Amino acid sequence: MRRIRSRATGPRAPIALAIPALLAIAFLLLPLIGILARTSWGDLGTHLTSPGTTQALKLSLLVSFWALGLSLVLGVPLAWLLARTDFPGKTFVRSLVLLPMVLPPTVGGVALLLGFGRRGLIGPWLEDTFGITLPFHTSGAVLAATFVAMPFLVISLEGALGGLRPRYEETASSLGASPVRVFFTVTLPMVAPGLAAGAALTWARALGEFGATITFAGNLPGTTQTLPLQVYLLLQDNPEAATSVSLLLLAIAMLVLIGLRGRWTGTPSAAPAGVPAPVDEPPPGPSPDIRTDPPGKGDADGTLDSWPLHAEVTGFNELTLDADAGTTIAVVGPNGAGKTTLLRALLGLTPRAHAALRLGELDVSALPTHRRGVAWVPQDGALFPHLGALANTAYGLRAQGVPRAEARRRAQQWLDRLGVGHLSARKPSQVSGGQAQRIALARALATRPRLLLLDEPLAALDQTTRAQVRHTLRTHLAGFGGVCLIVTHDPVETVSLADRVLVLDDGRVLQDAPPGEVTRHPRSPWVARMLGRNAWPGTATADGLELRDGGLLVLADPLPAGAPALAVIAPEAVSVHRAEPGGSPRNIWAGTVREITTSGSRLRVLITSPQAPDLVAEITPQAAAELGLADGVPVWTSVKATEVTTVAL
Repeated sequence: MRRIRSRATGPRAPIALAIPALLAIAFLLLPLIGILARTSWGDLGTHLTSPGTTQALKLSLLVSFWALGLSLVLGVPLAWLLARTDFPGKTFVRSLVLLPMVLPPTVGGVALLLGFGRRGLIGPWLEDTFGITLPFHTSGAVLAATFVAMPFLVISLEGALGGLRPRYEETASSLGASPVRVFFTVTLPMVAPGLAAGAALTWARALGEFGATITFAGNLPGTTQTLPLQVYLLLQDNPEAATSVSLLLLAIAMLVLIGLRGRWTGTPSAAPAGVPAPVDEPPPGPSPDIRTDPPGKGDADGTLDSWPLHAEVTGFNELTLDADAGTTIAVVGPNGAGKTTLLRALLGLTPRAHAALRLGELDVSALPTHRRGVAWVPQDGALFPHLGALANTAYGLRAQGVPRAEARRRAQQWLDRLGVGHLSARKPSQVSGGQAQRIALARALATRPRLLLLDEPLAALDQTTRAQVRHTLRTHLAGFGGVCLIVTHDPVETVSLADRVLVLDDGRVLQDAPPGEVTRHPRSPWVARMLGRNAWPGTATADGLELRDGGLLVLADPLPAGAPALAVIAPEAVSVHRAEPGGSPRNIWAGTVREITTSGSRLRVLITSPQAPDLVAEITPQAAAELGLADGVPVWTSVKATEVTTVAL
């Protein structure tokens, strides 16, 4: 089949689809060409400036703008309700919103008449109680235009809200902003494109409303006779003038569509298209101490803030957590272990788990998120894209009622402390990943939270930037008066930042110990592998450890038969040979090299074997060259029984 090439780069359009598409374009275009062809251009000015037309135009503008205002007042909350909450009858309500778009306008007018007319359901009550008569009054025209136009606003805004990640709103709540403040300072600014699109379409639809207006409000000159109704009357007496007025409405509609084209497509992106991502800049100097006050000072009475933690979590997560003030806890575990669920439970943001939470002497379990004093830094920072770095950092302080000037002063201090004070005027799209993480951390710490939650704050950074931000974070956590929980998959972060390591699996605690203890005796295969160890779970027998994945591991210190255990083998304890070794090793397997990667100045060799689980050995590049190691090379591995550490499960 022949195909035609489209102008834009992309697939060619098949003729079987192109021809009907061209016919559709012609079908839509011909009526518009007809208006242009039949317009009496010489009399256009006379027709548009006639008293009847100008009066109808003024009334149309009045009605359409009032309808837009009413749609904003009613439609914006309705769109938020549909996009953000689940409630019984939600499908019915959404269908109700769409109904005016598919309902014939005259039928809509009849429905309005039966609802709000003098003999309608509430019309008599409105007239008797308030003296309000809607039919055959300008207010009736406004009501009719709102009825048919508001769905455009609701649908457009609901789509924009649906595309907005709740993480921004949740982060704002964790900074102390009330739901109403979050809505007006975060939600609405971030969905402004969708709101503007809906508002423009709503206004244009209200301006052109005819059927519901004439049925419900009548056609009274100067009262309800809008421009579309004027066109209807002119068609009977003066078709040329009707064509001219139609051209005016057509031009207004086209201007609205041209104004919308390509500009109101969704929420702000993290960075403008075509703008290269900024690179990290080194901080201008060493980062000062985190403490807001000089040593020995804190609150007005001279005492330091101290917020020990006690939490009893139920639901998907089942655990009890106690920590002294100033403790940093690394939360680790495989995907789905419940790490993020734990943080969200402490924030009060998830129905999956509930936390009975006490911070110091305060029980905050029943408090909403914005009143708990729990600050959250999600993985991507969730900086508000419509605010600069300084305004982002001052956001939580302003939510707490701090005056604008004072909030900006404190925010600048925190940005300076974290080495990003020179970026205070930049938007999030104008800073690098490492800089954004510092700003997000400054924003959280500026609120002086009782509990700080960090959800993989360094995961998206490159190694160099991660090291810089990790150093900054370690420096400032040293002076934090509350408890910090940091979710991480990085063993360096676990060891260097945490005082304790909380190991989760399926919502339960497998281990809660200092980093050194977890490193020496990990109770989770996942954690052992995260730390770079070989981890083989199994069951003790008289001969050693019968491995879960097959094979037998000989141990130097036998365990009670039937006891579940985890064997941990350091990669450097694994010897690699090209021929079967002799001597003292009691664990010997034949295998094949599957992958060789670098780890600092050494090489990590992944070896598979039919006799044992996959095994990682760590050797020097010189040893690898002498052995002639490469992918697919057959080798032998050996591990001394004394090199195996076993942990009872």
